Amino acid sequence: MPLPDFLIAGVPKAGTTALHAALVRHPQLYLAKVKEPKFFLSDGRPPTSGGPGDVQTYQEHVWRRADYEALFAPAPPGAVRGEATPFYLYDLAAHERIRALVPDAKLILLLRDPVDRAHSNWTHLWNAGLEPEADFLTACRAEEQRRARGWAPFWHYVGLGLYGRQVQHLFTVFPREQVLLLRYRELKDAPAATLERVCDFLGVPAGGLREIPRENVNRHVVEDTGVNRVLRALLRAGGHFGHRFPVPVRLAARGPILTVLHRKRGSRPVTTPRERAALLPSFAEDIALLQDVTGERYDDWLSVDRHADVRRLSR
Repeated sequence: MPLPDFLIAGVPKAGTTALHAALVRHPQLYLAKVKEPKFFLSDGRPPTSGGPGDVQTYQEHVWRRADYEALFAPAPPGAVRGEATPFYLYDLAAHERIRALVPDAKLILLLRDPVDRAHSNWTHLWNAGLEPEADFLTACRAEEQRRARGWAPFWHYVGLGLYGRQVQHLFTVFPREQVLLLRYRELKDAPAATLERVCDFLGVPAGGLREIPRENVNRHVVEDTGVNRVLRALLRAGGHFGHRFPVPVRLAARGPILTVLHRKRGSRPVTTPRERAALLPSFAEDIALLQDVTGERYDDWLSVDRHADVRRLSR
């Protein structure tokens, strides 16, 4: 049975969904219809407990090999097959599982400023009503406790951004020529050139791929009000118990609550200098390691007021 030739292996909230959506359009590429199979994240059944909504996500894992192979069976002859599960980089054991099954697979990594990535991750779960902490830094400080309670990796706001140790381990498992390292900013600011690099890496012509579809973009602003606290409590309760009900029932119950929760629209907030100053010490040593391992510079990630720097450079 066919298996993937390439994996979009990392990282969450760094443009992997948008890259997937762009590559789906390429006539010589075939990407699994299940966008995140998560096959290499376990050796068998995924866990049966975790944080709000985790069990429902675990139910979506394609963990049986026959089911995973079936995802690529419809690929046309000669197509380059792939899938996107952005947690593969974070899970060091997944590196070994990938090598054992598809040792020649090419791996694409998208890295984003780790503080911004963590904030986007927190915002995603906050807007979904699942994140109980209204303060970003408080949620980050709760990470170790949440790990101890078995919450899934998507709650590991800081840990997911320690790319240095993750890439270092990956390079002990796979030759560097099988890994394409990209930056979120490259995908956003220079989509045509970035897509050309990806296609060249995969051995297909870029053709007409020049744009990145707007994926995972929303303008919801969820404030910490009394009404919203009630709505988020309902969504977290559904996250804990919803796996006991069929998916259509879950969606029917959750939809109206999310509609009300997302009633206000506006610009999504970015990290503040105070938040960056508080979190950067958690990443500084790892950023230095990433630079040593890759030979690339990531000095801009160490700026406390990085967004002001970006605005200044864009003028």
